[in-house]
Amino acid sequence: MQINEIKKYLPHRYPFLLIDRVLEMEPGSHIVAYKNITVNEAVFNGHFPNAPIFPGVMIIEAMAQAAGILGFATVKKFPDEKTLYLFAGVDGVRFKRQVVPGDRLTLEASLDSVKRNIWRFVCRATVDSNLACEARLLCALQELE
Repeated sequence: MQINEIKKYLPHRYPFLLIDRVLEMEPGSHIVAYKNITVNEAVFNGHFPNAPIFPGVMIIEAMAQAAGILGFATVKKFPDEKTLYLFAGVDGVRFKRQVVPGDRLTLEASLDSVKRNIWRFVCRATVDSNLACEARLLCALQELE
């Protein structure tokens, strides 16, 4: 899935759209996507100018966006149909390595469970097959009025 199709599944836009490409997806099961980390991203002006490190919260957000694509594809809806996935919780977050400009951040999300409108995803972010971050994300599927 390339960027134009990704934008159909996510309401995010520059500078907060954090998925560059979806490599693999099986609705109801899992997704593999990536984000290229480039030095010209605005976040590196302040985090940190002399030692650019991609912020951990942005890694979590990138994993959540991958999970969001998986969720929307699973229910066969798009955010423009007044449906959003919103964070309900983040559990078991562990950061294992820094992510820096030049890295390709591979994002994996697997659907773990769905109870009512709460979806739980098991997520991993890796660089060159080395674990950078892992977490369980809880998202609420919300219909907007």
